[in-house]
Amino acid sequence: MHYELFIARRYLFAKKSHHAINIISGISVLGVAVATMAMVVTLSVFNGFQDLVADLFTAFDAELRVTPKDGQTVSAKDKDLLWLKQSDAVEVYTPVLEGQALVVQGNRQQVVTIKGVADNITQQVHIEDILYGDGSFCLHADVLEYGVLGIQLAQQLGLSASFEDPLQVYAPKPGERVNIGNPLSSFNHDELHSPGVVFMVRQAQYDANYIVTSLQFAQRLFDREGRVSAVELKLKDGVKADKVKEQLKAQLGERFKVEDRYEQQDDVFRVMRIEKLISYLFLSFILLVACFNIIGSLSMLMIDKRQDIQTLRSLGATDAQICTIFRLEGHIICLAGALLGLVLGAVLCWVQQEYGLVSMGDNDGSFIVENYPVSVYLTDILLILVTVLAVGWLAIWYPVRYLTNKFIVHNS
Repeated sequence: MHYELFIARRYLFAKKSHHAINIISGISVLGVAVATMAMVVTLSVFNGFQDLVADLFTAFDAELRVTPKDGQTVSAKDKDLLWLKQSDAVEVYTPVLEGQALVVQGNRQQVVTIKGVADNITQQVHIEDILYGDGSFCLHADVLEYGVLGIQLAQQLGLSASFEDPLQVYAPKPGERVNIGNPLSSFNHDELHSPGVVFMVRQAQYDANYIVTSLQFAQRLFDREGRVSAVELKLKDGVKADKVKEQLKAQLGERFKVEDRYEQQDDVFRVMRIEKLISYLFLSFILLVACFNIIGSLSMLMIDKRQDIQTLRSLGATDAQICTIFRLEGHIICLAGALLGLVLGAVLCWVQQEYGLVSMGDNDGSFIVENYPVSVYLTDILLILVTVLAVGWLAIWYPVRYLTNKFIVHNS
């Protein structure tokens, strides 16, 4: 062990002539620990909300989604899509066709997104977990076509989970202008019946706008027979989505884009990432302020140890080595506060996960979860540790150098 580190450690734990120095050193450690703990808890709460939203989308969004980059439809028998279907990494391959349409029910109408999917959609996502009603999930039977509405859309149309009169669905014919004399002639028209259930993703973009129906119905309604607008993929167990995504991008080239669940909802998660980043920057600034307490502790220690410093200089220690001793003292205080803060933050997050000490509000069903969700990421812990050490180094380096010259060198 270098003697500078040995002496710095002794100075931290040894008794001082003034008891106040020990108290201030303890306060410095505690200040860094509290700031570190706040970073752990705050970032973990953001992670918890991100995981919560991701879980909500899991019941509706596929693990990977492949779409044409030009936003148009492609043939369901496209050679690149057929290659996807035969890939060893893909367990479930679901063709999809989406488009805008007008639905009319009585005197109410609404522009919606029709999502036509293949019958294996229940193998692709956990849509059955978000269904409400006395019926069962079904896309078609004999000559009837069924539509599963988002719960908010059903409310807007004045419908319950089960309705007797079929929905009237209209979609503009591709490439035709509206006939003023007979507007309905410019639209394709079809009907959707109720399977007795609605879905609730708890996200307005789906619950208030989407109708899930069969792929054949959507292709017929939009005059897109044999064509799809996307392909949704579920990967086999043990296959890493990120690795497969990069492989698919390389194989499909510039024609298609491949998105995971986070990229499919990029707007939502981008906002959450920005909020997390801003919180991290603010907490780093608070941490910097907390590190300034260390400077006060070191300045008092330098005054207290003047005679020891004279002894060290007489033994041959240079001014740079003396400065290093006090700088290491500051780093030890910073590291101790960081480790204590990380442990306290992790314990608080565990307590919140297990016992839900902090609730979202009154338990009246207004929130998706009753208590604040938290998720501790190892990457965040490492980032916080590096941040605390870096901020501590920046806060300590110049002040220690200045104070060493002022109290030790110039007054020796």
